[in-house]
Amino acid sequence: MQITRLSIPEVVLIEPRVFGDARGVFYESFNQRAFNEATETSYQFVQDNHSYSRKGVLRGLHYQLQRPQGKLVRVVQGVVFDVAVDLRKSSPTFGKWVGQILSAEHRTLMWVPPGFAHGFLTLSDTSDFIYKTTDYWCPEHERVIRWDDPTLGIEWPLVMSPILADKDAIAPPICSDDLYE
Repeated sequence: MQITRLSIPEVVLIEPRVFGDARGVFYESFNQRAFNEATETSYQFVQDNHSYSRKGVLRGLHYQLQRPQGKLVRVVQGVVFDVAVDLRKSSPTFGKWVGQILSAEHRTLMWVPPGFAHGFLTLSDTSDFIYKTTDYWCPEHERVIRWDDPTLGIEWPLVMSPILADKDAIAPPICSDDLYE
């Protein structure tokens, strides 16, 4: 497994060792002990989610103000541009974002810790996006930040107008009342 810390060092790329031969490939997509060592955390995962999207679908930027979720994300079919935004007021990278192209071909996972908003844009015709969470989804605590908030300045690789859920289309810009301490 190869670990790469991004410009926000708590956000980590995890590249599994892939073993291949004429029959195909095998790789360990998740190992709790290896994950904890790589991220220097002790999080446990409680929920797995699967999102299928077509080209141009942009999901996010989502987070839970209470019961924040860490997310270990990966693409098992297609290609996405994945984004994490640091919403921790006391962080030196507060309000900064990192983006990474994830694909089924490269099998890279991205760790998005609690305290971050998360979103992704499907770049391929379709994508299957799978992620583990460190806490359960709580709709009453869910918040959304506008995907194109100029304060954040996320450089989405758009080739068309994004396809948005209603809640994402009407999401407000970042609000200081809805951030982590």
